[in-house]
Amino acid sequence: MILYPAIDLKDGQAVRLLHGDMDKTTVFNDNPAAQALEFVEAGCEWLHLVDLNGAFAGEPVNAAPVEEILKQCEVPAQLGGGIRDMTTIANWIDKGLARVILGTVAVENPDLVREAAREFPGKVAVGIDARNGRVATKGWAEETDVMVSDLAKSFEDAGVAAIIYTDILRDGAMKGPNVTATADLANAVSIPVIASGGVSSLEDLQALKSCGAALNGAISGRALYDGAIDLQQALKTLKA
Repeated sequence: MILYPAIDLKDGQAVRLLHGDMDKTTVFNDNPAAQALEFVEAGCEWLHLVDLNGAFAGEPVNAAPVEEILKQCEVPAQLGGGIRDMTTIANWIDKGLARVILGTVAVENPDLVREAAREFPGKVAVGIDARNGRVATKGWAEETDVMVSDLAKSFEDAGVAAIIYTDILRDGAMKGPNVTATADLANAVSIPVIASGGVSSLEDLQALKSCGAALNGAISGRALYDGAIDLQQALKTLKA
């Protein structure tokens, strides 16, 4: 199971939000590339990047810090937020991004996800952000009537590399992940699932690890910044 350190970008800084609320922001580093390098030097195998402004704007906003991270860090990175057309997808992959995360368009334009997955095999993930089992879009600002499992299953034959499942009510709250919902999703689809939201301790990581091989990894942000999780120790735990 892979641990993905999260770098959420708002106004050019590395931040964390509480429950996805842009007004409840904690700035952890005003140099996102330096933060990324800290994670890499600690041994992480991947980086998880989110353009928070881009998620609301519907287009890349924090491109400069993302590009700097890609230049300075040798590990692969995945990025979500504001990626909603083939041109943007192609541009990011050309700049060295290992994986794009498509969230809002997965609901609004699923054909784009399928086209991108065909064009860029292994480089397209679907981000499913949920509140009470229903998918939220546009930076979590809009809730739909689409159920998580239904959306995930609709991409079974699309060739996407992973599903990144975020429980919004757990995100940034340091209250633990929704292990049950994550396990249910991971076992319902053949696509690898990455858990996000609420991972705040080694015990949380071990609980997710118990979900089995269907769970590809877990994303953690605030707990790494606050020191609740020691990255090097966590990496050892997941490889044990």
